[in-house]
Amino acid sequence: MSPLRRLDRPHSDAPATRANRTPRLVLLGNLILVLLWLAAAGIGGPKLGQLSGLQENDSTALLAASAESSVAREQASAFSDSLTLPLFVVLTKDADISADDLKAVGTYLGKLGELKIHDGTTLSEVVTEAPAALIPSEDKRAILVPIALDSDKATKKLGEASVTRLVIDAVQADATTQLSASGFSVATTGPAAYVADFAKAFAGIDGILLIVALVVVFVILVLVYRSPFLPIVVLLSAVFGLSAAGIVVYELAKRGLLSVSGQSQGILSILVVGAATDYALLIVSRFREELTRTASTFDAMKRTWRGTVEPISASAATVIAGLLCLLLSDLGSTRSLGPISAAGIVAALLGALTFLPAVLLLIGRRIFWPRIPRFVGTSDAVGDDGVDGTGLWASIARFVGRRARPVWIGATLLLLACAAFVPQLKTDGLGNTEVFRVKVASVEGEKVLAQHFPAGAASPLTVVVPEASSQALVDKLAALPGVASASIATEKPAPQTGPPGPPAAPKTKVVDGKVLVNVTLDAEGQTRAAQDGVAAVRTAVHEADPGLKVGGIAAQALDTRLANERDVRTVLPAIIGVVFVVLVLLLRALVAPLALVVANLLSFLATLGVSALVFEHVLGFKNSDPSTPIYAFVFLIALGIDYSIFLMTRVREEWPRAGGRVAVLRGLSVTGGVITSAGVVLAATFAALFVIPLVFMAQIAFMVAFGVLIDTFIVRALLVSGLIYDLGRWSWWPSRFGQSAAPRRAAR
Repeated sequence: MSPLRRLDRPHSDAPATRANRTPRLVLLGNLILVLLWLAAAGIGGPKLGQLSGLQENDSTALLAASAESSVAREQASAFSDSLTLPLFVVLTKDADISADDLKAVGTYLGKLGELKIHDGTTLSEVVTEAPAALIPSEDKRAILVPIALDSDKATKKLGEASVTRLVIDAVQADATTQLSASGFSVATTGPAAYVADFAKAFAGIDGILLIVALVVVFVILVLVYRSPFLPIVVLLSAVFGLSAAGIVVYELAKRGLLSVSGQSQGILSILVVGAATDYALLIVSRFREELTRTASTFDAMKRTWRGTVEPISASAATVIAGLLCLLLSDLGSTRSLGPISAAGIVAALLGALTFLPAVLLLIGRRIFWPRIPRFVGTSDAVGDDGVDGTGLWASIARFVGRRARPVWIGATLLLLACAAFVPQLKTDGLGNTEVFRVKVASVEGEKVLAQHFPAGAASPLTVVVPEASSQALVDKLAALPGVASASIATEKPAPQTGPPGPPAAPKTKVVDGKVLVNVTLDAEGQTRAAQDGVAAVRTAVHEADPGLKVGGIAAQALDTRLANERDVRTVLPAIIGVVFVVLVLLLRALVAPLALVVANLLSFLATLGVSALVFEHVLGFKNSDPSTPIYAFVFLIALGIDYSIFLMTRVREEWPRAGGRVAVLRGLSVTGGVITSAGVVLAATFAALFVIPLVFMAQIAFMVAFGVLIDTFIVRALLVSGLIYDLGRWSWWPSRFGQSAAPRRAAR
C-alpha cells in the first residue's frame, strides 16, 4: 500500500469504499502545498527575527515632516554639525558641593573623551563635541554633565549592543569609579537613556512574546480539543503565516517603504497568531462536524471549505479594510501599523485556508485522536424548538429564543452602564516617568534630575529666531508662567592659549542671521502640564512672529496628541464606514449590518469605561497615551465583529432550512462553542503583550483582551442573537431573503 493511500485510510467506523478515499492527485497536491509552506517558513523565520534591527523607536519618527515640532527640529539642526542625542549625567551629593568637588568633576570631564566604550572605540568617536559643560544646581547638591551623542552613530551596534547602551554603561561605571571618593552618586537620563531603555524593553520581542503567546494558545487548544496533535497543526498554521508576513514586512521596511517600531512588531506577532488560530478553530470545528455526516474525508473537507471560506474571508477582509484605514493617520507609527498588520492578516488567512486544510486532508480523522469523530450519517433529530443538541450553547440558544427582547435589552443596558465610566479615562499622554511598568535607569535618573534642576531641564524647547529680535523674545518667554528660563545658545568656547586668565565671555552662535533660543519649562518631559507650557510658549512666539516654530520633546508630545485627536475625527469614522460596507456586501442587507456595527460600538465604549476603572484603581495607571483608544478601536471593531460575522453567516446558511427565527437559535447553538474558544484564544494572545514592560502595551493588552471577551460572551451570544431573533425577517431588509424562508421548524 502506498504512503499516500495509507494517509487517507478510513476510520474503522466509516465504510471502506473506493468512493470514500481521497484522490491520489489531491493528496499529492496537498503534500506539495505543505512543503511550500515549510520552505516559506524557512525563509520568513529569519527575516522576522531581523526586523528588530530595522526598528525605529525614536519619537521623532512618529510625526509628519509638516508638524511644527518637526520643522523646528530641522531648523535647530543648523546649529549643530550633526543631529545629537543628548545624554545627561547627574552627579549628586548629600552635602554642598565644594570647590574641590568642582575641580574633581572638571578633571573627570577632561579625560572623559578618552573613555573606551567597546574594544578600541572611545567616547570621542561617537559624540558631536567633547563633553565640557559642568552645570551646578542652585541648591549646590548636584552637577549636570550633558553629553551630545551623534544620533547617527548612537543607533549603530558595536558587537551585540548599541552605541547608546555602551556609552551609558561605560559612563555610569567610570563616573562611579572616578568620583565615588568625592562622595558623588551617579545617575543617567535624557533622550539617549530613554532610547536605550526602550530598546531593552523590546529586545527579543520576536522570541519571548511569540513563545508566551504560543504556549498560552497551545494550553487552551489542548483543553478544547483534548488532542495532543491537533493543537500543534493549528499553531503551525499560525507560525507559518507569521513567517510569510515576516518576508513581506521585512522587505518593505528594508526598502524604506514603511517603518517598523517595537510595538508594531509585537502587535504583528500577536495579531497573526490570534487571527490564524481563530480561523483555524472555525475550520477544524466545521471539519469535525462534517466528518460525522460523511464517510469521505475529501467530501468532508469540500463541505468544510464551502461552509467556512466565506465567513473567514469576510472576516479577514473586514480586518484588512479597517487596518488600511490607518493610512489616513497623521502619525508615522500609526500609519505604518496599518499595512504591517494587514500583511499579517493576509498571511494568517492564506495559512488557515491552504496549509491547515492540506494537513487535515492528509491525516484525516486521526488528527483528532483520541477523540476521533465517528461517521453517524445525517440526523434530523432536533428539539421541538428546532435547536440541535442538549449542551450548554443549545441551552443558551433556547433561553435567547424564549426571552429574546429582555435578553438583548438587558445586554444593552449592561454595556451602557459600563460605558458611563468613559469620561474617567485620561488620555493626556504619558510623562517620561510614567512610560515603564518596571524600574529603569532613565526614569530614576530623571527623578533625581527633577529634585535639583527644573523638571524640563532634560528636554528644553527650541526656537530659531532672527538675531535682531531674539533678546526681546527671550525676555518675553522668561516671564511666562511655567517657564523656568530662556536663553540664547552660545558658541563652544575656544581652547585657551597663552598664560592663564579669566575665561572669555560666551559668544552668541549666529547662523544665517538667526540664533537658537532654548526654553526650559517647570514641568517634566511629555506630561500634560509640559504640553500646556508648550502651547503657552507657542502663543507668545507666534504673537511675536507667526513664522517661528517651537520644537523640543514636549512640543513633539503636544503635536502627537493633536494628531491623535485628528485621527479620532478621520480614521475612526472611516473604519466604521468600511466595516459597514463589508457587512452589507456579505449579508446583502442593511438592517443586520447596522445592528452589528452599533452593537460593537457599544461594546467598545463599554470596554473603555471598564478600562478607565481598572487602569486607575487596579493597575495604578494614572494616564494613557493618546493613541491607546485608537489602537483599541481598530482591533476591537475589526476583530470583535468577526464573531458576529461567524454567527450571522451561519444564521444566513440555516435560515432557508430551519425556517425564519429558528435559524438564529440553531446558528448560536452550533457556533457557540467554537466562537467562544476563538474569543478566549484571541484574548489570551493579546494578553501576552503584558510581557513587554511598557504601560502603553499593557493598556492595549487589557483593552483588546477584555473587549474581545465582551464581544464573545455578551455582544454575540446575547445582544446580537436576541436582537436578530426579535427583528426576524426584517434583519435582512431591504432584500427579500428573509421572506423567502419557509415558515417551518424542521431541521435538515
